[in-house]
Amino acid sequence: MSDESREFHKPVRRPAELFDRRFAAEDPAEVSRVAHSTAQALLARVRERPESEVVDRLVAFTDENGIDDIAELWSRSPAKTLPGALWRLYLLQLMIHDDPSTAALLYERGRIELHSVDPVVAGAPTPAGPEELVALIDTILRGLFEGDFAVALDRAAAFSRVQAAGATHLADDYEATEPERASVLTTRALRLSTYAADLSSCAVLWRHEALT
Repeated sequence: MSDESREFHKPVRRPAELFDRRFAAEDPAEVSRVAHSTAQALLARVRERPESEVVDRLVAFTDENGIDDIAELWSRSPAKTLPGALWRLYLLQLMIHDDPSTAALLYERGRIELHSVDPVVAGAPTPAGPEELVALIDTILRGLFEGDFAVALDRAAAFSRVQAAGATHLADDYEATEPERASVLTTRALRLSTYAADLSSCAVLWRHEALT
């Protein structure tokens, strides 16, 4: 796609390189208040009456609207909070939707190299191609609104760990021949590992009714 096409394509799709983007806030206290209140109100409303069309719109939100609207609400929230968890889930979804081929490559490499139950917990088929991973991350996000919230977080954390393992091993492969690419993969692996730990902690807090 040309630069001109990208500029005028609506909705704007954010590249995977913006995976860890942060947005400035003039009043952090007010941003925090709005982030928590909107996250709690949204989740309570949808989980009380999980109408399929509403859940469908929430799952497809970044495809239809981009990430900026969500970022303005939740991007600066602490990791182990409800808005922080929602923000990380939407970032994971955006990363997969934006480049499902790379996501599938990382996931399959991680599945092979990571000797744990994480691939089973994440729930992707074996092997998982780009379309399967897009469907998986959408299913996980849907689970936040109409399933067991903690299970959805655990699945997302497991998914992130598999992806992180794949990125780490691919970075090792490229270290000698393409160090810049290896550095990008290493950075992504670190972010994914951090997100996995954050989401796992959020799942524990949710089960103790302490995720706010």
